[in-house]
Amino acid sequence: MRNVASEVGPAKFPWWPDWRGECVAIVASGESAKAAGVDKLKGRIHVIAIKRTVDLCPWADVVYGCDEPWWTSVNGLPKFNGVKLTQAHRASQKYNIPRIEVKNDDKILLNESAVVGSGGNSGFQALNLAVQFGATGILLVGFDMRGEHWYGRNTWLNSTNPISTNFDRWIKAFHGVADSLKQMGVDVVNASTTSAIKCFRRATIEQALEGWGL
Repeated sequence: MRNVASEVGPAKFPWWPDWRGECVAIVASGESAKAAGVDKLKGRIHVIAIKRTVDLCPWADVVYGCDEPWWTSVNGLPKFNGVKLTQAHRASQKYNIPRIEVKNDDKILLNESAVVGSGGNSGFQALNLAVQFGATGILLVGFDMRGEHWYGRNTWLNSTNPISTNFDRWIKAFHGVADSLKQMGVDVVNASTTSAIKCFRRATIEQALEGWGL
C-alpha cells in the first residue's frame, strides 16, 4: 500500500517530521506510562507525547492532543519547543498550532498528509500520524485502554474522562487496523503489560529498542 502522505508531507508542510524508515514511540496517558521508564527513549527514538504525558517526556519531538479544552488549560503549551499538533479548530487558530484533519473513519489513512482516521482518541490519531511520517517501527507506551490516567482523572475545565464504552470503541479501532499495519510493513509493539489491546506484539521499552537496534 502506497504511503502517499509520507511522500508529500515533507514538501507540503514546513513542520512535517520526515521519519521515513525510522522508529517512533507514542507515549499515551495510561497508568502504565509512569512506570514504563520513558527516559530510556530520550535520544534513541523519535517520541510523540499525548497531551499531558509531555510532562513525563518534555523532550518529545511532537505533542498531539485532539481536544481543545486541554490546549486551553495549558495556554497552548508555550514552553514546548517541538512540534505541536491538534485537530481542534479554535486551539489551532488561538495558539498557532498546525491542524490535523480527523475523518470519521477508524482506519489508517495514507492518501492525504495530515488527514487521519479518528479511532475516537488522540492515541489512534497519533498512530496514524506516525505512519504518515514514515515510521516503520512504532512503540505504544501507556496504551492501557482501561483504568485511570497516570496522573489521575482529567480535571481541567470542560474536560471529560473515559468510561467503559469509550474504551470498548477505542480497543475495537486498534484491533481493526492491526492487519493493515502489518501489510504496510509497520511493526507495532505494545509496551503496556496491562493493555486491553491484544492485537500487537508485547515488549518492554528496552526489548523493543534492542530489537530495532536502537
